[in-house]
Amino acid sequence: MTGMDDFRSDTVTRPDAAMRAVMASAAVGDAVYEDCPTTHRLEAMAAERLGKEAALFFPTGTQSNLAALMAHCGRGDEYLVGHKAHTFLYEGGGAAVLGSIQPQPLPNEPDGTISLAAIEDAIKPDDFHHARTRLLTLENTFSGSVLDPAYLEAATGLARRHGLGTHLDGARLMNASVATGCEADVLARGFDTVSLCLSKGLGAPVGSVLAGPRDLIQAARRLRKMLGGGMRQTGILAAAGIHALEHNVARLADDHARAARLADVLAAFLELGSGPAQTNMVFMTPVAIDVDAFRRFLADRGIAVGGRYGNLRWVTHLDVDNASVDRVQAACEDYFSGDGPH
Repeated sequence: MTGMDDFRSDTVTRPDAAMRAVMASAAVGDAVYEDCPTTHRLEAMAAERLGKEAALFFPTGTQSNLAALMAHCGRGDEYLVGHKAHTFLYEGGGAAVLGSIQPQPLPNEPDGTISLAAIEDAIKPDDFHHARTRLLTLENTFSGSVLDPAYLEAATGLARRHGLGTHLDGARLMNASVATGCEADVLARGFDTVSLCLSKGLGAPVGSVLAGPRDLIQAARRLRKMLGGGMRQTGILAAAGIHALEHNVARLADDHARAARLADVLAAFLELGSGPAQTNMVFMTPVAIDVDAFRRFLADRGIAVGGRYGNLRWVTHLDVDNASVDRVQAACEDYFSGDGPH
């Protein structure tokens, strides 16, 4: 959607000239043979940023999460997961289909947490009638909401006391880091493994990294090959990831500020679904308008917005600016003043 104000997702970003330049000049090798120097550099950088022993580059966050689940769990094992979590709802059921791992969904609270009591109650006794509970997975950010660091410490501590592994779907962990002022390694500290996307708000075209203990990352390397993620001259993509980590983390604060302003603009016309924006997402579930007609009106104005089933999700990122928000405000004023269908 070139030329549009595209608020559908922070995955729509395009590499800027500086990122394209480092991609073009990247030193490359064959990553399956483990001799790609730029990929090694990205993995070492990611491991350091996340406070882990090792890291591994993946083409997608879905594959990174799946490899982590399969590294932690065997066939017939179970992982505890929020009922609205990405690994449960939006990754094709891969854990069950490809990993033979049973998900045990637990209710997500409005802030994205799972109550500690619910986690403890869901851990199965050592009884052959039950799947073996092996892993707790959490997500940060969760639909744009930041999980409180004290909660993360309590939840991972509970898991450890029961002998469970822990995995963090940290697709937008850097957003959480910037929003809280906590370094990413602090937010990831209680987790054995953490997945971080480079291709969302950080602006890289492709890629995620999985970080954790060396033995689990080695297991994930075998799983990555099995899942079709053994790529070759990945240095070109890894260079984009390095550039993203070096240049596009602190600027996430701009996305957060822009989302807060966008929420204020939209709240003048529509009821917000989740309150003020904490990071780079604004949600709403309009009940008094034809949502599809509203979206078509916006599209005619060159504004794209995501969502489904009557919901709207607005996501700010490095390819929208203050003028983009101004255009949303102007479009809403026209629509709700009577110039648009209702």
